Amino acid sequence: MKVYAQPKRADWDDILKRPTMETANLDATVGRIIEEIGQDGDAAVRRYTAQFDHVELDRLHVSEAEIAAAGDFLSDELKEAIQQAKTNIEAFHRPQAMQEEVVETMPGVSCWRKSVAIDKVGLYIPGGTAPLFSTVLMLGVPAVLAGCREIVLCSPPDRQGKLHPAILYTAHLIGISKIFRVGGVQAIGAMALGTESIPQVYKIFGPGNQYVTAAKQWVSRQGTAIDMPAGPSEVLVCADDTADPEFVAADLLSQAEHGIDSQVVLVAFAKKQIEAIQEALERQLTDLPRAEIARKALENSVAIVVTDRAEALDMINEYAPEHLILSVIDVDDFADGIVNAGSVFMGNYTPESVGDYASGTNHTLPTNGFARAYSGVSLDSFVKKITFQRLTEDGLLTLGPAVEVMAEAEELRAHKLAVTRRLDRLNN
Repeated sequence: MKVYAQPKRADWDDILKRPTMETANLDATVGRIIEEIGQDGDAAVRRYTAQFDHVELDRLHVSEAEIAAAGDFLSDELKEAIQQAKTNIEAFHRPQAMQEEVVETMPGVSCWRKSVAIDKVGLYIPGGTAPLFSTVLMLGVPAVLAGCREIVLCSPPDRQGKLHPAILYTAHLIGISKIFRVGGVQAIGAMALGTESIPQVYKIFGPGNQYVTAAKQWVSRQGTAIDMPAGPSEVLVCADDTADPEFVAADLLSQAEHGIDSQVVLVAFAKKQIEAIQEALERQLTDLPRAEIARKALENSVAIVVTDRAEALDMINEYAPEHLILSVIDVDDFADGIVNAGSVFMGNYTPESVGDYASGTNHTLPTNGFARAYSGVSLDSFVKKITFQRLTEDGLLTLGPAVEVMAEAEELRAHKLAVTRRLDRLNN
């Protein structure tokens, strides 16, 4: 990690710059693949799966028998953990359902809003270097709770053309049966456009690498909604002298092992704190199977010494981290100042891992600074809200004249006449 002591505010942008991969011609590549899927359907999906995932597929759909048998390959301990996580995620998301409330804005004028599930949704589950079956929970549970009629799940296959049994078991547990062994750009394109095998959806959810992110953004410009423009994962840990260096190091590494393009940021109040955490990082790295990935991610990461809590808050809010861990004294007071973050983990005994898996909150969160304007996935993400209004005759008699005046001022005569003709009928 690069260490900066009390950097000038003018240098914050450069210091906190997210790592990026070479993206020359990325959009053109993504667009070409998706256009070919639009033309050739399953054949193009199979062609690009062979090219990128190095496996020839006879069929894209995972059979019911394969889904049902997935649990046989998992330990009872893992299945119980997945079930516990499902229960907690359901408990957190179920109360997010909006209660319909009719508002009488004036006598005879009633307005209300109704939540309606998005009919068809697509869930993208990364498989790459780690099978993220936890993402099946994070996306599938709220989709089912919202009442989405058709849920399509895509995830990249391994070299044998199979999906990890934990992904299949988790999907089956939730009630998802339309599962396809397709990943990357071709999965996003297939769900956006539809193929002979893969149904077209109206909104696509899920994290992924820069190619998946670019594909989601590409299809969003063509009319398919997406959850958010999320990219590589990131964490910022703010630690004072009450933080345990071993805990902080473990939190930083839990993020760094995601991928070499992940970023971890440490904000502390003294250089000796950073030194103690760096020593803990080196000790803990030796025990990690994904140590090389974590080391490369740490090369892109920074540790910053700030002068006080106010400056720390300013830096956090400017960076707008996906995950924010606050290992500081008076954490409740400090957290009150957070306005830009995807998800906040408060205190020494709240590692980011609990939110990633089983506390109940959703781990599909805005990255790359989008937490300044985007929320993480919730039940709301899977519904659209339709407004309704009803006027009585007296309501229109009261409100109509104001509408006539406003429409006339905007020189929209037909708008005015739609009211005037009704008022004339009521007044005669």
